[in-house]
Amino acid sequence: MIYFTGDIHGGVERFYPYSFNEQKTLTKNDYMIICGDFGLIWDCEGTNPFEEEKLDYLENRSYTTLFVDGNHENYDRLNKYPIEEWHGGLVQKIRPSVIHLMRGQIYDIDGVSILAFGGAESHDISDGILDQNDYKTEADFMDEYMKMRNTGKMFRVNHVSWWKEELPTDEEIALAKENLAKHNNKVDYIVTHDTSSRVLHKMYDNCGGCTPNRLNDFFDWIENNIEYKKDNKIKTSRIKFNELDNINDIEKKNNEVIG
Repeated sequence: MIYFTGDIHGGVERFYPYSFNEQKTLTKNDYMIICGDFGLIWDCEGTNPFEEEKLDYLENRSYTTLFVDGNHENYDRLNKYPIEEWHGGLVQKIRPSVIHLMRGQIYDIDGVSILAFGGAESHDISDGILDQNDYKTEADFMDEYMKMRNTGKMFRVNHVSWWKEELPTDEEIALAKENLAKHNNKVDYIVTHDTSSRVLHKMYDNCGGCTPNRLNDFFDWIENNIEYKKDNKIKTSRIKFNELDNINDIEKKNNEVIG
């Protein structure tokens, strides 16, 4: 069984038993996939008791937690985790059953093939990215930081709350295309944090509130060149804090559409 949920930003409340009651019957061979903005590898000063407690909570669930990265991850820390092979693709294990699905990798999970491709561009940085290295002293940096914060500016701080790795490299996109070609440009499902330029135009009224980037363009390429299961009529089960989609229900709906 595979379940999907969206951004958790370091919170695990939606996985409490009273919110996700289905977990009572799940095992480590069942999966919860978080579609980006995992947020439990975040503190720029390293691990802390808050993160450790949350990660331990996920590790102690009856199921396995998987996630793709979003635009709110600490890539300085995430990139230090060792890489190993798992279910046909490369992963980073944060805990034995808390696992990062890496960009461009294709996995065989519970009998279906899944392409993972995380990342997204932050949209809360219209006033820029602050970098402490651009200032002569820490006091100068803090003066600018507080000035921007107190005037409501939209900004983030390099290597503290923003990382350039939020967007993929050309090499990561090329790797995804290479792996897709090995699978005859066909997978069952694609797990991402962001979406295509086509969808952005619909979401933001002809993109008045966004500027498509190379990641969105890559997802346009996927829509036009890759065979995967599409269903805009998927029913979701609403629970406290979020929606969780059961892949068996998705498969059932796909079969109904095909039939």
